[in-house]
Order: sequence, then structure tokens, then C-alpha cells
Amino acid sequence: MRIGELSRRTGVPVPTIKYYIREGLLPAGQLTSPNQASYDEAHERRLRLIRALLDVGGLKVAAVADVLTAVDKPGTSVHKVLGVATELIVPTYADVEPDAALDAARKEVRDLIARRGWLTDDDSPAGEALAVALAALNRAGHGAFAEVLDAYADAAEQIARADLAYVARLAGLDDLVESAVVGTVLGDSLIASLRRLAQADGSARVYENEEAGTDDAAPRSKARADGKARGGLKSRGGRGTSSDDKTPG
Repeated sequence: MRIGELSRRTGVPVPTIKYYIREGLLPAGQLTSPNQASYDEAHERRLRLIRALLDVGGLKVAAVADVLTAVDKPGTSVHKVLGVATELIVPTYADVEPDAALDAARKEVRDLIARRGWLTDDDSPAGEALAVALAALNRAGHGAFAEVLDAYADAAEQIARADLAYVARLAGLDDLVESAVVGTVLGDSLIASLRRLAQADGSARVYENEEAGTDDAAPRSKARADGKARGGLKSRGGRGTSSDDKTPG
């Protein structure tokens, strides 16, 4: 295809495509004449990856070049390439002032990784981001949040398995990296939204009658549920049918 067709397929303007070629991000097309070049689906996939890294991942051009170098380096494992890509899109906290709370949080992260047998480094960008978040919770008076950290880790493992199952369906390395970047950035937003929905559902189930001003709303709600579980259906006379009313059959 000509560069104009490549532009139409990807939505990337022709001048931008030429800029990526000059910067070494996109390979040049196959020359068909002194001033004409032909492009193929590999160029299209690479352009989509570049746009994902820039627009979704928020990377600078130099960082995009680092990811593409890892993608194109012979013998580089998929794990290594995905690691390079995803680590670059995790916020860094190099300028955070260390204090007792951060030191304690870093130890908590080390212990978590060791306890769960995760094959990752505690000083990775994600590990440091977790430590910074835990330290902030501690300073805000919520240090006990660490007590539920393993429950969050359980959920994170399940999400990670779903992530990897999705990208495993893709064949090309460019497609894998693009999916990992888009899935990580937009997936974070998706997970946060799902969490809000689940919180709303959980709150409604636990505190459904609190707005009516009943202090014993939750116990009464539980009692109703227990009654239904025991088969407490109303008869025509209005009397509940308990287990004592049943006759052996």
C-alpha cells in the first residue's frame, strides 16, 4: 500500500508517519521508484503500537524507541519485552522523600512478594508505587489497610491471569505489546470502575435498610435471608412453614 493508504488505515497523518520514519520508530517502506515506497501490514501493526505507546501509555518518543528496540532485538523473550513496556508506563516516585512510613511500607511489599512467591522484584516501579501508596495510607491513619493486602493480592492474581490469557491469543509481538500497554492503562480504569460497581452492590446488600432509620437493619436483613433459606414460606393462613411443621415422607 502507499503511504496515503497507510495513513487512512491507521488514522495517523502522513507527515507524522514520515516523522516516525526519520526518528527510526517505523521502518521505511520498500522503494518502488525514486520517490515512491510501498508499505505492508507490518508497518500498520507497528504504527498502531507506536500510537498506543504514545497516546495511551503516555511515553516520550525516546521511551517508545526503547520499547521498540526490545521488540526488535533477536532472542528477546516475550516476558522481557512486556516487562520493558509495562514498567515504562508505571508512575515513578524517585523524588519521594524517605521516612519511617515509607521504609515500613517497602518492607511490607518485600514480605508480600516473598510470602506469595511472586517472580518479581520489590524495587520495581510497581513495587515502589505500592510502597508509596501503603505509606500514604499509614500517614493518613489507615495503616491497618495492610491487613487486607493479601485479599487485594488474590484479586490482582486473578486479574493478571485474565490479562495474560487475553494477550496470549495474539500472534505477533507488536500486537502483544500493544495489547499489554492498552490493557494495562485502560484496564486500570476498567478495574477501578468495576470496583466502584461492586462496592455499590456490597453496600446496598449490607446496609439496604439503613436509610429507613433502623439500627438493626443488617441483622434483620440477615434474619429474613435465613428464614428464606429454611423454607419459611407463608401459607394461606399467614403462618410460616417451619422445619418442625414438616412430616417425614
